[in-house]
Amino acid sequence: MPDNLFYFLAVSVALTLAPGPDILFLASQGLAGGPRAGLAVAMGLSSGLLVHTALAALGVSVIFMTSPAAFNLLKLAGAAYLFWLAWGSFREKPAVPGEAAPAGTAAQLYRRGVVMNLLNPKVALFFLALLPQFVDPARGGVRTQMAVLGLVFMAQVVVVFGSIGWLSGAIGARFIPSARWSRPISAAKGLIFLGLALSLAFARR
Repeated sequence: MPDNLFYFLAVSVALTLAPGPDILFLASQGLAGGPRAGLAVAMGLSSGLLVHTALAALGVSVIFMTSPAAFNLLKLAGAAYLFWLAWGSFREKPAVPGEAAPAGTAAQLYRRGVVMNLLNPKVALFFLALLPQFVDPARGGVRTQMAVLGLVFMAQVVVVFGSIGWLSGAIGARFIPSARWSRPISAAKGLIFLGLALSLAFARR
């Protein structure tokens, strides 16, 4: 595995940087709430990978590959959560980017990132497809190797997503400072959540 670790890290960074729902979700939260919000969501999305790593290492994730019912149940739960976030965004009065976040907001956004990650069965299938390709049974325990690879993947996600979250938040705080942007930002965030919800609802294994 050490021989493949650098290659695995390079592949992981490339895959993490590829435009997708997580980055869109992360950037929208950063732009709307500022750097602190972006970092909180980034850490939440990254933390969810601990669970996916454990499920893949223990072989539990295979359920989502072999059972259409399990896959559909999880994806519909994720879509429902995103619909709920969209509804809340359309109704909320966002804070002005650049202002200090209200008490508890960072924790709420962190939990939002965790839930967003955990309720996406495609992440579980992604881990199940990626990690075994870099495991060499001749080098020791398969589960241990998968756990190590999962932690390496999570570590680079923390750096990449943390950077994207902070940067999008800084851009929002710098270029969208006026309260008159609050309603358009809220509506745009709601549309992004709605689009992600529909994408997940119609996702296939």
